[in-house]
Amino acid sequence: MVGYLKNRLAAFVYAFNGIITFFKDGFHAKVHALAIFFVSSLGYYLEISRQDWINVILCFGLVISLEAINSAIEYSLDLLHPDQHPLVKKAKDVAAGAVLLAALASIVIAVIIFKPYLGWS
Repeated sequence: MVGYLKNRLAAFVYAFNGIITFFKDGFHAKVHALAIFFVSSLGYYLEISRQDWINVILCFGLVISLEAINSAIEYSLDLLHPDQHPLVKKAKDVAAGAVLLAALASIVIAVIIFKPYLGWS
């Protein structure tokens, strides 16, 4: 039982190290963090509803998680195939596209959520 708990604790340490690396080394992680700060500040200022907060937080989680997965894919592919290769490019482009799709959907959701609070019809 002690070994199991020790392994679970180590897994959390590894995960937190990954989060630190993600925000320390990733330019796009910092851009997303800035967007999260801006949208959170606006939500706090406008006193959005609990359900709106849930939706905004789900969007934050989706986009930032996909960006982290995209970074992991890029690190892995750069290690496995440091030279340019058309399939590596495709994989990286598709992963980046997934982040973009989630970010665009999140922007649409943000407009839908914030529109009434800003008095836009």
